[in-house]
Amino acid sequence: MEHKKFEDFILTLPKVWLDYPFGEDVAVYKAGDQPEGKIVAIVAENSDPLRVSLKCDPKLAEHLREKYESVLPGYHLNKKHWNTIVCSGQLTDEEIFDLARHSYELVAG
Repeated sequence: MEHKKFEDFILTLPKVWLDYPFGEDVAVYKAGDQPEGKIVAIVAENSDPLRVSLKCDPKLAEHLREKYESVLPGYHLNKKHWNTIVCSGQLTDEEIFDLARHSYELVAG
């Protein structure tokens, strides 16, 4: 998956917007009113393959890490609640979109 494809999807979710609070190399997608908002997804710009960090239910997060080698504990994030997905093709685009929706639901309520 390419960053543009992920971004096109995530920005369709209600009240999701793009921010760069950690510098130009880290795209942060937040839900809620600006300038606050809560982080839904973090994308490492120019990563190849693309790396996307998403919030996740702790039990599901652990299950995904056990099942897929491309799902890792969240990079520089709370390892219990965040996964970093290496978009290498092990998970389909639709599965990644489903996990992004899950992250959004956890954050946005």
